[in-house]
Amino acid sequence: MRTASIQELKQELQHQDAAAVRALCLRLAKFKKENKELLTYLLFEAHDEHGYIESIKALTDEEFTGLPKSSAYLTKKSLRKILRIVNKYVRYSGSKLVETVLLLHFCRQMEDRGILETKTSRLSALFRQSDPIAKIYAQQLKKAGAALEQLHEDLQYDYRKELDQLSSSK
Repeated sequence: MRTASIQELKQELQHQDAAAVRALCLRLAKFKKENKELLTYLLFEAHDEHGYIESIKALTDEEFTGLPKSSAYLTKKSLRKILRIVNKYVRYSGSKLVETVLLLHFCRQMEDRGILETKTSRLSALFRQSDPIAKIYAQQLKKAGAALEQLHEDLQYDYRKELDQLSSSK
């Protein structure tokens, strides 16, 4: 079976009546969890971007509280899981502002939770020696910087200060 292109799908949807399109959307939502989550975002949360950002921040904060600190491997694995969640919600919004805010929040949480501390405690020494965790942090700062460049100048100024502060603390 050949998959139709986006253009072909657009043309076919234009020929459908509203009830048929509604039925297709509901069937799509039943098929996969991500489709239902995207539809939920588009219908209920797309109009309130600030509320959406705050809810995702709360979700990531909750994930960070359960972050295992027994080994660098488990911490790295959990950080990647949190990043998958953040990136999924960024993909739903498609907004560079949402991407910038959530990635900066992720990096701030890494710093606030002591994952990147330079103190001489045994635990932070373990994480300091962990190259993959430092790479995750650096990659997310770089990704946030790239998204930041595509924002309006006023927003860039506000978030540039936070990005510079996070970059200098690494």
